[in-house]
Amino acid sequence: MSESPRPGYEQARDELAEVVRQLEQGGASLEQSLALWERGEELATICQQWLDGAKARLDSALAKGPEQDL
Repeated sequence: MSESPRPGYEQARDELAEVVRQLEQGGASLEQSLALWERGEELATICQQWLDGAKARLDSALAKGPEQDL
């Protein structure tokens, strides 16, 4: 069984928001709630990885300084 490709930041963020909405709404079984929680944890990690990568790229660009971008 192959893993699906990692979603982009916006897709992961939107799916995470939907997971949170479903959990807050209630009414799911314990098993469904645990599955939603686990998916939410995965999505939060994916979002954090995207943000960390963006910050590293920004830090790298700022460290080069404007004269090196020419």
